[in-house]
Amino acid sequence: MMKTKLFDTVLIANRGEIAVRIIRTLRALGIESVAVYSDADAQALHVTEADYAVRLGPAPANESYLDIDAVISACRQSGAQAVHPGYGFLSENVDFARALEAAGITFIGPPVNSINLMGDKIRSKNHVVAHQVPVVPGIAEPGLSDEQLLAAAADIGYPLLIKPSAGGGGKGMFAVESADQLPEALASARRTAANAFGDDTLFLERLVRNPRHIEVQVLADAQGNTVHLGERECSLQRRHQKVIEEAPAPLFENLEHGAAIRERIGAAAVAAAQSVGYVGAGTVEFLVSDENPDEFFFMEMNTRLQVEHPVTEEVIRVNGAKLDLVDWQVRIAAGQPLDFTQDQITLEGHAIEARLYAEDPSSGFLPSVGTVLRVSEPENVRVDSSLRDGLEISAHYDPMLSKLIAWGPDRTEALARLDKALAGTVVLGVLTNSEYLRLLLADEDVAAGRLDTNLIERKLDQFAFRQISERELALAAHLEDQRIPAAKTPWGLRDGWRAQQRRASIQHFDAAAAEGKTALLRDPDASRVHVGAEEFTVGQEPDGILSVNGQRTALQHAFAEDGTLWLCEDGWTAAVRKLSREEVLERHLATLAIESGTFSPHVESPMPGTVISVQVADGDEVAAGQLLLSIEAMKMEHQLLSPADGIVRMTGLKPGDLVKAKQVVATVEATGTTKPTEAQQQEQDA
Repeated sequence: MMKTKLFDTVLIANRGEIAVRIIRTLRALGIESVAVYSDADAQALHVTEADYAVRLGPAPANESYLDIDAVISACRQSGAQAVHPGYGFLSENVDFARALEAAGITFIGPPVNSINLMGDKIRSKNHVVAHQVPVVPGIAEPGLSDEQLLAAAADIGYPLLIKPSAGGGGKGMFAVESADQLPEALASARRTAANAFGDDTLFLERLVRNPRHIEVQVLADAQGNTVHLGERECSLQRRHQKVIEEAPAPLFENLEHGAAIRERIGAAAVAAAQSVGYVGAGTVEFLVSDENPDEFFFMEMNTRLQVEHPVTEEVIRVNGAKLDLVDWQVRIAAGQPLDFTQDQITLEGHAIEARLYAEDPSSGFLPSVGTVLRVSEPENVRVDSSLRDGLEISAHYDPMLSKLIAWGPDRTEALARLDKALAGTVVLGVLTNSEYLRLLLADEDVAAGRLDTNLIERKLDQFAFRQISERELALAAHLEDQRIPAAKTPWGLRDGWRAQQRRASIQHFDAAAAEGKTALLRDPDASRVHVGAEEFTVGQEPDGILSVNGQRTALQHAFAEDGTLWLCEDGWTAAVRKLSREEVLERHLATLAIESGTFSPHVESPMPGTVISVQVADGDEVAAGQLLLSIEAMKMEHQLLSPADGIVRMTGLKPGDLVKAKQVVATVEATGTTKPTEAQQQEQDA
């Protein structure tokens, strides 16, 4: 390899697992790393892993990670000669690239012109059309008004897809089936795009039903050499957000002429990159028809590293050796040319990646926030992670915690290894999507490689999420006994203790994962627990492993400061908490109210977040299911609806205000007992 002077110090303008992953490569290259952080991330893993760390500002991203002046100042303060932007945040921000150029700091990314052309979906579509790259029919022009989009929709035809010109990750994308749905969808898409990307420019394109999402990794140096590193299939998506990614694409692997299609789509990606003088690592994304795989359409080019880049690193071989994309990003930014050609690149085996999120799939994928009490990550696969014991998971940023990447000699073995890794992942303190990922991998169509971007939406209702059973409640009662401090007086325990005897007591637990309100009767002998008609003997083995009826369990557990007991087993996570007498009474009265046909008048925020819009005023007459206000948490918009017809009493919240979990944001003085439909309730995530 040609010797080129690399950088002494590189600043990573990002956070979380990608910052940790970049630090790892910089360390291998002998380059000092500089982390940046917000107040919410002061104790984050990327901060402690880096050689130096510089504070950017408060927790909100627009006052820290998105503050260009603050990042430039951090470069000057640390002496960084170059900046790696990771993905998201400022990674595709042309103003950031220009600011670095003006400051004499190297941007580890493509030239400004490439970002300008390919970082905007409208410009990129119009550009590649001129270079004979096929695109999906639609309208993509700058500055289109809602009226112009409405007029163009009829010619494009339904169903169609609304897409924001800026940004990515599926945020702000809305599928529209008919003309009457379009005005409201445009308003919501503009609001989401403006909040997420600071740009509400939209365009429309024909919706290709049941498509495959195939993307091609490209790598280009400043001397004009460009190669592609095979393709990835990212068809498993929920609301346009990728969930599982793999390389190579099962679509091509399962076709007799798949290698020929791979060659054609790879050549198209290289041509698209070369047409804008691209330099560095980038990804060209295509829609491929499942019915006709020979037909593919350009969607966009991501002018940055992708979340799913590890699967490419795991399968690509250059003269038989693995390739590190971050390593090559740094080398290319320093002026080093590629030292290999397309014919030296081969594929070996299969790799699959799963994104671990702090969210609750069984409750509509609501974000989960809190303190990570304990983490145990598998050793049999690659793990790119930001997790550590004591980490605070806030509502300010994307909920992704880590990525698990499994390689195998074939796809079947890679799937099995990834499932085993997910089963062995323990995160206590927040809910995760690990169980959901295992259910998805076990689906017969996923196992067979019959994928499309709508598969999850079709099948999600069929997934049977595990609920807290009598077994776990019995264990909770036992563990609750063990955690009671000896210093507490018996009079403060309220557990049925009496002088010279201890009678059986009733414990009530709130099981968040199952919304259960279950009573337990514990015998004076604490090892025997009754849950309804079931009796369990629970205990703890000498090595600390819990047992039920003499059988050892794989259950991991930890108590939070508020007394919540977190449980994890085989990828399943849940939380239970013992209720006070006052809470038991309150739940009982609420149950009676529901049974009598009335509904709670209070509208509560399901999670901590930020108010992004208020749709009604205090004293307005509202209908059941009507949108009252929207709250954003972890880059997701959640719509809060009226529980009944009536008069709404608002609490004075306005856009920008912060709310807590279960905070009452409005009250409806009901004039009827109409409850929002199930479909209306499911529209929480925009």
